[in-house]
Amino acid sequence: MTADALTDVAGVRVGHATRTGGGWLTGTTVVLAPEDGAVAAVDVRGGGPGTKETDALDPRNLVQKIQAIVLTGGSAYGLDAASGVMAWLEERGRGVRVGPDPAHVVPVVPAACVFDLGRGGDFRARPDAATGRAAVEAAAASEPGAPVPQGCVGAGTGAVVGRMKGGVGTASTVLESGITVAALVVANAAGSVLDPETGMLYGELFQGRARYPRAEVHEAALRRLAESAEENAPPPLNTTLAVVATDADLSKAQAQKLAGAAHDGIARAVRPVHLLSDGDTVFTLATGRRPLDAADPLALNELLAAGADLVTRSIVRAVRAAGPVTGPGGSWPSHGELYGER
Repeated sequence: MTADALTDVAGVRVGHATRTGGGWLTGTTVVLAPEDGAVAAVDVRGGGPGTKETDALDPRNLVQKIQAIVLTGGSAYGLDAASGVMAWLEERGRGVRVGPDPAHVVPVVPAACVFDLGRGGDFRARPDAATGRAAVEAAAASEPGAPVPQGCVGAGTGAVVGRMKGGVGTASTVLESGITVAALVVANAAGSVLDPETGMLYGELFQGRARYPRAEVHEAALRRLAESAEENAPPPLNTTLAVVATDADLSKAQAQKLAGAAHDGIARAVRPVHLLSDGDTVFTLATGRRPLDAADPLALNELLAAGADLVTRSIVRAVRAAGPVTGPGGSWPSHGELYGER
């Protein structure tokens, strides 16, 4: 039995740190690689990204493996969460060795942030190093293959999709080759996940399972969304983040190709996408446990297709798992509140 989550890739763990109440509505999510690290890559498509250590992932550069990936709220301020993760890894000697002493390591921890500043009411309530440490400790304490909490948790705590509440979602699959591919997404887009004419989720159309709400339900939902938009501040900056992981043995260049293809999964579920006010970023992790078919030059194709599909599924799950939020920073209905299901 699988968790249908990013943790179905053996050795990969996920931990959330969530802060709510007292002006807070934010958090951090850490994807912890196996102890021997993982090959990683990144593809940034949004016009307003906030990232850390992404240049290290370029296939032309020195670093071959990373130790963790940080997804965080707090906009660029929240990238400080990565320093807490680095400190935790250093204490355990996990990182790129840079000296004769085994303790002399530099953990490589790429990070990316979503914009959620002020959504809890306090503009200065944002993740820091302690938040990052809490998230990585939660990841390390989890059992192998553990289910991953979804919805308004971790980096998805303050996430908003269009005018509706967003959050964290995850999904996985096992390919005919036996290779596992999985995704985790923080859905926080400037664009919408809803077809304005029907209320259908764009992502479910591409999954072949579109559920059309009754016309009167959709009309009521549109009225509620318009009301909440008037109550809230002007639309802020946003960003959708994703991690696609696999147990395949990929080079950094192959991992980068997978990250690029996975962006198609965002484009299927969110419209419009990759705007100047977004920082859409996709990371990939490859643990190298299963080889690709060396005799087939197109063996990577099935991973590319699966990565995009799983990102779409994860966005749908994030939206369906999210609950509504009303507080001093604004009011964001959930999909379940609007359409009568979770």
